[in-house]
Amino acid sequence: MAIEVVRIPVLSDNYVWLVHDAASGETMVVDPAVAEPVLAAATARGWTISAIWNTHWHPDHTGGNAAIKAATGATIYGPAAEAAKIPTLDMQLAEGDTVKLGAHIATVLETPAHTAGHITYHFADDAIAFTGDTLFAMGCGRLFEGTAEQMFANMQRLAQLPDETTVYCAHEYTESNGRYALVAEPDNAAIVSRMADVVAARARGEATVPTSIGLERATNPFMRASSATELAERRAKKDAFRS
Repeated sequence: MAIEVVRIPVLSDNYVWLVHDAASGETMVVDPAVAEPVLAAATARGWTISAIWNTHWHPDHTGGNAAIKAATGATIYGPAAEAAKIPTLDMQLAEGDTVKLGAHIATVLETPAHTAGHITYHFADDAIAFTGDTLFAMGCGRLFEGTAEQMFANMQRLAQLPDETTVYCAHEYTESNGRYALVAEPDNAAIVSRMADVVAARARGEATVPTSIGLERATNPFMRASSATELAERRAKKDAFRS
């Protein structure tokens, strides 16, 4: 039985992911920026949160940890390399570790660069990846604590996942990312086509994520960068980009 993933929009542009396995009755939440909307969404469905999975330490990904744990007794999992910055952490995770939701197994991939210890959760059998602030729809995270070389390695690694892999990232940045993608690769017809869909979706107030590895391979200028040097150039231009 497939796991169910519910999108919870919070703050200005964050997405928290509520993930439920009907077979076991287990529910976990990925990167809760805040607690109240997450607890309300779970309660409305009759679900009890038993775990929190953090991808990195930033407050807009961990801010709801303590309150959710107090309300539910949830166990909090996150990157071992950032344990000092996530005081609520119970279980420290590193490359190759596995975590479970019922019978569904996720492997931990270390994907540093946005933060020094950022991790991604990959459910290979379910073709799902929770990428936090590493891989976005048509974008990647800013290089706050790491290097372009690290982010290039991340992009190359994630690009090797099956095209059908559904990517749940943590922000609604697609339209702004796409405006830069049109500049980075003006002759890429796939980006032009995708942006038309994105602009229309946003005009209707609809979300543009999750995305997929196949779609990112075709339209993400950071995943498509040919080298760490090119990724660094594109990241610097995106940081300064004003559409």
